[in-house]
Amino acid sequence: MCDNENYHSPRTIYQRMPNSQVSVLLRRLLPLAGLIVLIIFFSIKSPRGPAPGYENLFLSSENIFNIARQQSAILLIAFGMTLVIISGGIDLSVGSVSAFSGMIAALLMARSGMALVPAMTLGVVAGACCGVINAFLIGILRLPPFIATLGTMGIARGVTNIISGGRAVDVLADNIRWLGEADFLKLPVPLWIIIFVGVLCYILLNKTVMGRTIYAVGGNPQAARFAGIDQRKTLFFVYVLTSALTGVAAMIDVSRSISAQPTAAMGAELDAIAAVVIGGASLFGGVGTIVGTVTGALVIAVLKNGSSLMSVDPFIQQIIVGTLIIVAVAFDQWQKKA
Repeated sequence: MCDNENYHSPRTIYQRMPNSQVSVLLRRLLPLAGLIVLIIFFSIKSPRGPAPGYENLFLSSENIFNIARQQSAILLIAFGMTLVIISGGIDLSVGSVSAFSGMIAALLMARSGMALVPAMTLGVVAGACCGVINAFLIGILRLPPFIATLGTMGIARGVTNIISGGRAVDVLADNIRWLGEADFLKLPVPLWIIIFVGVLCYILLNKTVMGRTIYAVGGNPQAARFAGIDQRKTLFFVYVLTSALTGVAAMIDVSRSISAQPTAAMGAELDAIAAVVIGGASLFGGVGTIVGTVTGALVIAVLKNGSSLMSVDPFIQQIIVGTLIIVAVAFDQWQKKA
């Protein structure tokens, strides 16, 4: 036994920590711990390829870069979803908005002969316009975010099918693959986009007045209103930015597949919400971080990629991801009760 009066056991320190600090610590460490466990597990269990030295397929640079390319679109959408969930809302329309944005850009290039950059820019603008509609429904008409975005999800998907005739639109523009497949300074271009957008969103949430406003609106709407915060302006910013980022994600998908599909991004909203929730955000609003979202997205990406390398049934993968979401939400509710 130690006689030093200044000594405190880890248990004593934990007990003396405020509940809010314990909650924050658990939210940050559990997703990261889960990611580390998954990486270690698949590093050991992953099959080895026929290359010289029988390289571990999971740890190969090619596989890691493939994960970055495949998850880039979902992660961009998840960045926006993080802002939405922190503000106390939800956006179920992002998958349909992604398909709509990609189809607009593809039609402009394929049928109007528009150049690559202007067409993709207008595609992103089209996505942002969907965010304006969401913001109007939620901020002005005061519709519940779940109902409003559920409605726009159906509308955007329907419009996409109408303007495309329900068929895929191929794009043969020069250098279109550059955005989704090319490398820059030995790293995939989509990874650079993720880093750039992620840093900007981190700065927005942690270093700006708007970031503090988003947390305030989601954490305690009534107190935010009494403090003079314009909630409609905040919600307008959040939903438009989310849809704009969804439009950027759509451009990456179009550049990778060289086509726009009316059924593109089906279920993207669930993947984005899963990344945010597994990363420690609260569906009740006021809690969440960009770093946590990145961690949550990596948990899902590593789980799916490693399971595929081990030939695990895709349906089982869906069950595992669904279970993780339930556990994350249950943990959030437990913390609130505690």
